[in-house]
Amino acid sequence: MKYLMGIDNGGTFSKAALFDEMGEQISVMSVPTVTLTPNSGYAERNMEHLWQVNVQAVRGVIEKSGINPENIVGVSFSGHGKGLYMVDQDDKPAYNGILSIDARAWEYVSKWEKDGTREKVYQKTFQDILVCQPVSLLAWFRDYKPEVLEKTKYIFSVKDYVRFMITGEAYAEYTDSSGSNLINMNTHDYDKELLAYFGLEDIYDKLPPLRHSADICGYVTKEAAKVTLLPEGIPVAAGMFDIDACGIASGLTDEQQMCMIAGTWSINEFIRKMPIVNGSVTLNSMFCIPGYYLIEESSPTSAGNMEWFIRNLMSWEKVDIEEKGGSIYEITNKWVEAIEPQDCSVIFLPFFNGSNEDPLAKGTFIGLTSYHDKHYMLRAVYEGIVFSHYTHVRKLLINRDKPKTIRLSGGAANSDIWIQIFADTLQIPVDVIEDKELGAQGAAIAAGIAAGVYQNYEDAVQKTVRVSKTVYPRKEYEKIYAEKYRNYCKVIEALSPVWRCFKN
Repeated sequence: MKYLMGIDNGGTFSKAALFDEMGEQISVMSVPTVTLTPNSGYAERNMEHLWQVNVQAVRGVIEKSGINPENIVGVSFSGHGKGLYMVDQDDKPAYNGILSIDARAWEYVSKWEKDGTREKVYQKTFQDILVCQPVSLLAWFRDYKPEVLEKTKYIFSVKDYVRFMITGEAYAEYTDSSGSNLINMNTHDYDKELLAYFGLEDIYDKLPPLRHSADICGYVTKEAAKVTLLPEGIPVAAGMFDIDACGIASGLTDEQQMCMIAGTWSINEFIRKMPIVNGSVTLNSMFCIPGYYLIEESSPTSAGNMEWFIRNLMSWEKVDIEEKGGSIYEITNKWVEAIEPQDCSVIFLPFFNGSNEDPLAKGTFIGLTSYHDKHYMLRAVYEGIVFSHYTHVRKLLINRDKPKTIRLSGGAANSDIWIQIFADTLQIPVDVIEDKELGAQGAAIAAGIAAGVYQNYEDAVQKTVRVSKTVYPRKEYEKIYAEKYRNYCKVIEALSPVWRCFKN
């Protein structure tokens, strides 16, 4: 039996998972990463620590599996998009890694919106400029820490950095770079004039050569093999942006399908042969299947907000149930299911980590009275996260027909009541993909193509992707959720003038 390794670096965890040729998850290891917040709006991680966390995850999953490591034939990666990971002339971190929830560069996005840069950039990249994209962060370093850019040798995404540590070879990859305003989507290459729009033409030589997701970008070195237990010399594929990985692991191979990922970020996507250039969607990028574009609406407004709620308002419940061998999510789902949607008027704006409405918007509860307790607040959190996804899906549906189903993955897909809220709000059936680490499996699919295990993505999907269940919308809840969504939008509109008062 041949095995494939997928390594996924998200916003809060580094995960390694081992799969067989038919997509069965043999074992998985998840190790938390530490987020540093030296200032309000900052989100960083120590890159050397990140590498050690990856080593721990990869070595741990191999030891846990009990397989002979020599039967692992390929390895690849997925990782959070946006953000910034820089390596210096000595192949050491030039600074801390920057996560995709970092908001320090918000002023640049506002400036480029006002001075016409956004319009010029859009003609080349077909996407808006986001505060967490490398171009925004690099502009911030240019102005506030120029010494970091001066010593930087390579500009990476998170997965590119981890691949570099395993192979010693520096490459960038299309799905990440094309979603970061770094690539001219007309030429599919870097563009000095595009970089000049941002005042970043001097970084051109720091951008590594571009490769497709399933291209071989080196081989496991002797040093990496020693610490990770991966076989020395096996091929290492470029890998992909985690939303592509979750998409391909959900079976996203044609233009009829649509996917949602409810993790740290609210990801909503479909693919097509041509980008959408009418300005109605936020992001076009190159999909992992060459020839397709990923049409994406996203923001850091999804299930990551739940972690804040649990950490700050349910710490006692979490400790108590874990001591009994249970999970905190048993409690959260029970609380939410006990309250009917029409009985909860509390509104939650899921903007703790960023917003899809205003870069300065903050997480907010509206409508609390002395009657309401944590149960009602939690119900509002579940609904607010769904409503943020719905905002994105509505924008996507401007350019296509409503899909027959939407495929859901991420943390919310593990909750039956949450899936039902998605279905009732969208009024579209929701397919739930078989429970496994989809980001890591998408990476493993790329590894399998590079290693010759699969002929192509379609072959891999046919062999590895399975829908575990479909949840259907309840027509009697359509008007209820439509009214709640309208109220959610009214609150956002009403608070719009206020956000400038809360810069910190």
